[in-house]
Amino acid sequence: MKTLPSGLQDHLDSGTTTLCWCWKLAPVGAGARGFTDHDADVTFDGTTYLASSGFTASEIDSTLGLAVDNLSVAGALSGDALAEADLAAGVYDAATVEIWRVNWASPGQRVLMRTGTLGEVQRGHAGFTAELRGLAAALNQAQGRVFGFSCDADLGDARCTVDLSAPAFHGAGTVVTAFDARRFAVSGLDAFATGWFAGGKLAWTGGANAGRAMDIKRHAVSGTNVTIELWQPMSEAVAPADAFAATAGCDKQFATCKSRFANAANFRGFPYMIGNDAAISYPTQRAPLDGGSRYGNG
Repeated sequence: MKTLPSGLQDHLDSGTTTLCWCWKLAPVGAGARGFTDHDADVTFDGTTYLASSGFTASEIDSTLGLAVDNLSVAGALSGDALAEADLAAGVYDAATVEIWRVNWASPGQRVLMRTGTLGEVQRGHAGFTAELRGLAAALNQAQGRVFGFSCDADLGDARCTVDLSAPAFHGAGTVVTAFDARRFAVSGLDAFATGWFAGGKLAWTGGANAGRAMDIKRHAVSGTNVTIELWQPMSEAVAPADAFAATAGCDKQFATCKSRFANAANFRGFPYMIGNDAAISYPTQRAPLDGGSRYGNG
């Protein structure tokens, strides 16, 4: 149940309203951005909600219980409001979203309707559609550890303890030939074997993507040729001479942890857990090896 400010309640009771929707988007570690479906900018609490974004939203879905309440919002991509490159780079991943119902003629008359996080985003050449997830969406996330064969630590974190800055697990290079924004030939990684950086991370230190990073899907060495393939294209074009740093990858298997990183003592999986067949097995009667009675011959 919402408690409305007295001024807003009086405004609604008047029968003639000047209402609009305002969305406040607060990325992790970045400044908040505001958007509105009104035809003029609206300002309150130090944030200006831009009308030029062309935001429109679906109906808000509200249910009883702990079901996830979702809605979607669509808008135009523009450099002043919301840039496609920022969406592609993940700047707004898991950003906090506030949805306000505001009297644009008197912004002090407003009520917070929903708080949640930004979910899946689909973008096109000129616009985007974003899913807004309610607070109950956090209850769908796995918490704690999982009993499984593979390690549940992230390579290089406090539980793993591997030092990724060590020369054996870290390399720097430059792009020689860019086939597209995801695949390119590189120099500087010649000393590493094929697949050494697969599953690792590539962080750009130069070029149009400087300061951004992406997971590595494939690292191949063929003679003197070294190629890198990323899981997703970079938001900006990749060009020759773009500099980067790469860290080794891990498939989270015990054999890899032991042989590649010499870190078996800190493996956070359960490599010797029994399989399904052993877990559901039960004792069975076995015939004597000599063919006689199991109770003896006498």
